[in-house]
Amino acid sequence: MKIGDLARATGVSVRLLRYYEEQGLLVSSRTDGGHRHYDEGALTTVTRIRTLLAAGLPTRVIRDLMPCFLGEGPELDTCVLEHLQTHLCELDTRIADLQQARTSLGDLLDASSRASRAEVSPG
Repeated sequence: MKIGDLARATGVSVRLLRYYEEQGLLVSSRTDGGHRHYDEGALTTVTRIRTLLAAGLPTRVIRDLMPCFLGEGPELDTCVLEHLQTHLCELDTRIADLQQARTSLGDLLDASSRASRAEVSPG
């Protein structure tokens, strides 16, 4: 299938498909005219890439994980589960840090609002 057909079938832009190729995530062959051609497995590959991106994994990690899929579904070989668990723990840490920053910012806004109201009200 041509790149435009793959884009329509997956809902992914042609530009992103080219990027996935540049990153070594997606493979195409070239016609004599230089046009990209994808086999039917490209649909599954793009779906898997999108799933891993949605999980917050960077393309360099996705490239390493692509050969580890089992069958046609989203399941990965158990040899990568520790890596995924590590990534999950890192996300939990980032979320906790963001929650703390949000609380601190809220406290700062509350204190500033109180100070601003105190300045305006007659003493």
